[in-house]
Amino acid sequence: MPQFAANLSLMYTELPFLDRFAAAARDRFTAVEFQFPYAFEPADIAARLTDNGLQLVLFNAPPSGTDRASMASAWEQQARGTAAQPGREAEFRAGVHEALRYAEVLGCPRIHVLSGTVPPGVERESLRDLCVSNLRWAAAEAARAGRDILIEPINLRDMPRYFLNRQDHAHELLDAVQAPNLKVQMDLYHCQIVEGDVATKLQRYLPTGRVAHIQVAGVPGRHEPDRGELNYPFLFDTIDALGYAGWVGCEYKPAAGTSEGLEWRDRAIAGRMGNR
Repeated sequence: MPQFAANLSLMYTELPFLDRFAAAARDRFTAVEFQFPYAFEPADIAARLTDNGLQLVLFNAPPSGTDRASMASAWEQQARGTAAQPGREAEFRAGVHEALRYAEVLGCPRIHVLSGTVPPGVERESLRDLCVSNLRWAAAEAARAGRDILIEPINLRDMPRYFLNRQDHAHELLDAVQAPNLKVQMDLYHCQIVEGDVATKLQRYLPTGRVAHIQVAGVPGRHEPDRGELNYPFLFDTIDALGYAGWVGCEYKPAAGTSEGLEWRDRAIAGRMGNR
């Protein structure tokens, strides 16, 4: 049965960030994920996790920056990652080190690193070796800390010119890096927009053991999974049948209140409990 984790960057946004942990716990989530923690002290986040009986299963390395202040504001400044950005290797390494520091305090096993966008006039393939080198270094650093590094294909409608947007390209990077703790974050929302054929992609890639985290949202609006063109009951059945034991992150924008929109999750859980 899929285990659902609330994404606190997109859910409960009517509340200040640190108050979202209690809200998720009240809605019977036992795990959370979020995008960027760098505007907050790790000890403050750790206290909210402990106080509410939650585990943190995933967050992002900084999208850019060399100190915590610049890392905290980088996303709002339109930074989208540095793993495939020429001349920014030192910045990439600083971000990974800061993410690993947070992961240690927060007990988080997985860090997603963003590759960034392809600069104008540059061919995507010319950045591949740089990305492989950066990912190999990051995976080695994370392995020493007992963490996994994740990469995520992201659709080009939401993030134009993003370096990594296909599932096969992500797995090709894993082939090139050859690090057992480098994994794929498979967001079914992005996968549907870029490639479609989502069930077949799940059937191809989940048995490899290389998909460490799945995320869901409705397509095209990125609202609750029961809104839009994807048949999530069928996809959840597919995930179950493939024996996936990881977390499913609810990385969607609630259409009209987070708690009010959780009926899809309750139906999914109840249906699977009934099938046991």
